[in-house]
Amino acid sequence: MWQKAEIERDAAYSNLKAFLNGYRKLPSAPNYQMAEDLYQVFKNYGLDLDRLSYSSQTAQMEKLIEDLELPDNAQKIAVLFLGTAFTEMKTKHDEFEALFAEQAGANADLRQMKSASGIRKHLEKTLKAYLTIITAMKEVQGWEVFYADINELVKAAKNSSHTKPTDSSEAL
Repeated sequence: MWQKAEIERDAAYSNLKAFLNGYRKLPSAPNYQMAEDLYQVFKNYGLDLDRLSYSSQTAQMEKLIEDLELPDNAQKIAVLFLGTAFTEMKTKHDEFEALFAEQAGANADLRQMKSASGIRKHLEKTLKAYLTIITAMKEVQGWEVFYADINELVKAAKNSSHTKPTDSSEAL
């Protein structure tokens, strides 16, 4: 989900940068110097922001947006009728940040969970202890039927597994 937001953020950044780059190269166009000035702001933060790592791009994009929001630059954006494009870039950046932070939190939560092999090891240890108790109690009156039922279940489980036990004399 955040990958799509990142692509959209990159597109909004690239489109605004490309417009300014083209406009500044037209000295006959009105206000071309304003486009040049705004392009220099982009240049100050690197013209390849969309190719940086997520964290580097986010940091640079924050600074770029701050600079573009300065009164002088905001006026140039308004004169060039780029308010909508700038707002879109800013919005796409904010959306990306929110989704990326959410994903980072989810990843951190996953790292806190026990692995499946760790859970299995604990479960096997607990089951072995439980079966040892049942085996020890098989001679006690009233436990014979319970032991026999559990023993049959263990035999069935062993026979259905991929590796067959070598000693099939007694399941427990």
